[in-house]
Amino acid sequence: MSSESPKLFPRHIAVLLLVLIGCAFAGNHISARLAFDHGTGLLAAIVSRSGVTLLALAALVLWQREPVRLPPGAWRWQLAVGLLIATQSLCLYSAVARIPVALALLVSNTMPILLALLTWALGGPRPTQRACILMGVILAGLVLALDVPARLSSSEDISPEWLAGVAYAACASVVFAVALWITDHKLKSLRGSVRSLMTLGIVFSTMLLAGWSGLVPGGMAWPQDSLGWTGLVLLVVLYGTAFTVMFVTLPRLDMARNAAVMNSEPIATLLFGWLVLGQMLSAMQIVGGLVVVSGIVLLTLRKAG
Repeated sequence: MSSESPKLFPRHIAVLLLVLIGCAFAGNHISARLAFDHGTGLLAAIVSRSGVTLLALAALVLWQREPVRLPPGAWRWQLAVGLLIATQSLCLYSAVARIPVALALLVSNTMPILLALLTWALGGPRPTQRACILMGVILAGLVLALDVPARLSSSEDISPEWLAGVAYAACASVVFAVALWITDHKLKSLRGSVRSLMTLGIVFSTMLLAGWSGLVPGGMAWPQDSLGWTGLVLLVVLYGTAFTVMFVTLPRLDMARNAAVMNSEPIATLLFGWLVLGQMLSAMQIVGGLVVVSGIVLLTLRKAG
C-alpha cells in the first residue's frame, strides 16, 4: 500500500466544498425541525439518519478494502466516543425541537472553548491570552444571540421550553468536546474510516435500543403527514450526503488551513431557518450570532498566525 498522501484540492475548491458541506449540515437541522413539528420522534430521526449513513459508509469502506478492526485497548474508548456522539445527537435534536435552530447551533458551536479548557484541565497547554480574550468575546456574543438582556428585563417569565432548549444545546457542546478529546488523545492511531464506521454503528444501535425500550416517550414516532415525511427524508439525505462527501474528500481538504470554513453552518442555518421555517431573530441577536461565529473562526485559526 502506498504511503503517499493524497493530492490536496486547490484552496478555492476545498473552501467551496466545505461551504457546501456546511450548508448541507445546516439543511439537515432545518429539515429535522420540520420533521419534529409534524410528529416525528427524536429517536426515529436519529435512527433513520445514522442507519442510512452507516450503510453508505460501510459500502465505501468495503469498496476501499479497509480492514475493520480495533487495536488492543481501543475498544473501550471507541465505545465511549460512540455513546458520547449518540448523546450529542439526542441533545442537539432536543434543542432544535425547542428553540430556533440557529440559536441551538450557536450554543452547541461553543465546543472549541470547552475543548480548549478540557485539554488544559487534563494536562494540556494553557490557553493563550489571545485565546482567553476570544473566548470572552464568544460568550458575550452568545449572551446577545440568546437575547438574555431583553429576557431578563421582561416582565414575562422565561419559557421552560426555551431554557430546556438552551440546556440541551449546551449539553451537546460539552459531550462533543469530551468525544473530540478522547478521539485526539486515545484513538489518534485508529484509521478515520474505522473510527467513523464504529461510531455510527454505536449511535445507530444505541438509539434503536432506546426506542425499543421506550426510554424516550414518543421517541420512535413517525411523521404524521407529508410535510413531516419530507423533513425526515431531507434530513437523512442531507446528513448522509454531507457526512459521506466529507469522509471521502477529507484527506484532500487541507483542514489545518480550511477548518474554520465549516463555521458557515450556523450562518446558513440562520438563513434557512428564516426562509423555510419563518424563524426570525432580532437585529441584536443576529449581531450576537455573527460575533460568536467570528470569534470561533479566529479561535480555530489561532495556530495559523
